[in-house]
Amino acid sequence: MTTTYQIRPYQEQDFPAIQRLNAAEGWNQLVRLHERTQLAWQHSNAALVVEHTGEVIGYVRGMTDTQVTLYICELLIEADFRGQGLAQQLFARLHDWYPTTRIEVLASSSSESFYRGQAFRPFYGFRKSFE
Repeated sequence: MTTTYQIRPYQEQDFPAIQRLNAAEGWNQLVRLHERTQLAWQHSNAALVVEHTGEVIGYVRGMTDTQVTLYICELLIEADFRGQGLAQQLFARLHDWYPTTRIEVLASSSSESFYRGQAFRPFYGFRKSFE
């Protein structure tokens, strides 16, 4: 049996499913800051979702200047669907949209091996939150 997935641009009605995925992953700050997270999605110019049987099971959200840099803010695939190449397909779609940009992403220790496996190279960065 072939499993089919649809990758498509984010739509406002996807946001509750995205927050469900965030909660399941333990990304509690995104869930807690609901309105700010929703505004971030509205202002992101690189935002895709993955659907399976009509349900959002993954997403990528980023921002780009369209020429040099594409910064990935979040990438998440529901645990039961990982390992099927969906994240790679999301990256490929973003590359189709913005072929001249480099992709920048901050990785956690749990996702480092994934990005290294996709030929990302490590770089040094910082983060500071104001809350």
